[in-house]
Amino acid sequence: MPKATGVKRIAENRKAFHDYFIEDRYEAGIELFGTEVKSIRMGNMNLKDSFCSVKDGELFCYGMHISPYEKGNIFNRDPMRPKRLLMHKKEIRKLHARIQQDGLTLVPLSCYLKDSRVKLEIGLARGKKLYDKRESSARRDAEREIDRTIKERNR
Repeated sequence: MPKATGVKRIAENRKAFHDYFIEDRYEAGIELFGTEVKSIRMGNMNLKDSFCSVKDGELFCYGMHISPYEKGNIFNRDPMRPKRLLMHKKEIRKLHARIQQDGLTLVPLSCYLKDSRVKLEIGLARGKKLYDKRESSARRDAEREIDRTIKERNR
């Protein structure tokens, strides 16, 4: 049986782009159990209030909700359990140093299937202040208005 190739996006954390400035992006694997993978393939996961942290030299994702697989009965795990992320030790040390020095945070941005493996895109992020959020929404509204007027004039 041939392996599936390509990238299929499963979930996105749009709230992260609203609340944070994303400085760097990294790809990490996730340590999952069989029923969790089946549930993710069905698209039953939520990244909304999740975050990542380094503990004892390992990277964990907290708050990621993976709904129980409906046919999984006793093999289902706790949907909110901390999931270990798989990255090289050197990368984890580098991320931990940046978090400690610069006051940044690690936020999951999206989850996707890459060549039949579940991957998580995490971002090194700096928090936005309220005025930054207002400014970005005002800029977005202005761009929408410009696009609208251009469409009207081209008719």
